[in-house]
Amino acid sequence: MRLTALPAFQDNYIWALQTPDERTIFVDPGQAGPVLEAAAQGMQPAAVLLTHHHDDHIGGVAELRQRWPRLRVFAPVDERIALDCERVSDGDRVQSSGFDFSVMAVPGHTRSHIAYLGHDHLFCGDMLFSLGCGRMFEGTPAQMLASLKRMAALPPQTLVCCGHEYTLANAVFARHVDPTNAALQRRQKEVQDMRSRSRPTVPAVLASELQCNPFLRTADAHIRDAVATRLGHAPADEVEVFAELRRWKDGFRA
Repeated sequence: MRLTALPAFQDNYIWALQTPDERTIFVDPGQAGPVLEAAAQGMQPAAVLLTHHHDDHIGGVAELRQRWPRLRVFAPVDERIALDCERVSDGDRVQSSGFDFSVMAVPGHTRSHIAYLGHDHLFCGDMLFSLGCGRMFEGTPAQMLASLKRMAALPPQTLVCCGHEYTLANAVFARHVDPTNAALQRRQKEVQDMRSRSRPTVPAVLASELQCNPFLRTADAHIRDAVATRLGHAPADEVEVFAELRRWKDGFRA
């Protein structure tokens, strides 16, 4: 299968996963235009997958339905997604046109956020980013950490397909927290090179994120020590490490 990141808005990606016969799953189409353009180039929509209710992830669906009235749309159980959808939740399967995804509940960014895992791809919306994670708009630190740990436990070859191009800024913060991490230093240089050529920095390989992403390494001594220095005392547990790390990132300015 072929994966394409379709740019939308300022820094969103709409993901397109395509079979050899050009049937395509589109993930989080906040705008219809990029999908319509992709379809004109041969990508035939098989279904749409939605991870959460934010408009920059669902805003294009109504227009796509005007073009393809029978287009299947899968979405989490959330009344704020006021669309005719097939609602899915944790443990469900999404099967369409040769695609097969399992649904994971990953609350934290929003209370009903889900991710889709299939064909070695994890479509995780705004929960997990390369070298970072989403803001906690509705969840708790314990929820968010549990969701991140669940994704971190997936096979290391899994491709992390997130909803935004945030990697360069995330790298600066990650280096601030973990300045001696050689793998992170290599990843930052790689990201800088990609962005200098206007290339997407995602998908990211989960194995790399486990080495480099501080939000997936809350049990690591380097991350714990950095948080302890900031707090002025040893954190009680991983939840406190994560909570302070997220607060730190929220207020961080390079």
